[in-house]
Amino acid sequence: MTKVQSEHFIFAATSEVEDLGGGLKRQILGYNHELMAVKVWFAEGAEGYTHKHRHSQVTYVEEGEFHFNIDGEIRVLRKGDSCLIPPHVEHGAISPTGGILIDTFSPVRSDFIEGS
Repeated sequence: MTKVQSEHFIFAATSEVEDLGGGLKRQILGYNHELMAVKVWFAEGAEGYTHKHRHSQVTYVEEGEFHFNIDGEIRVLRKGDSCLIPPHVEHGAISPTGGILIDTFSPVRSDFIEGS
């Protein structure tokens, strides 16, 4: 059964970091049925393969450099930059330097928390 929402306080030291393989790791920062925030680590050269989903997404670059492809348009984003990914739009990113993203989704990505 999927949880309806996260705890009110989430501590980095005790919150699970999931190894996604391919140099990617993910940590859920908080969520309810309307909104989710996720921290994603990219190793140097790691790729978030092109995909699409029904969720609106805003991504903030916390650290590193990312080459984002959103609907066929490629832009380089660095620390402090962000992007909006509308629902059902193909997107992906490669990080030549390694780095950290903060992804926010609406509604919640229930596929990230199923079984939790």
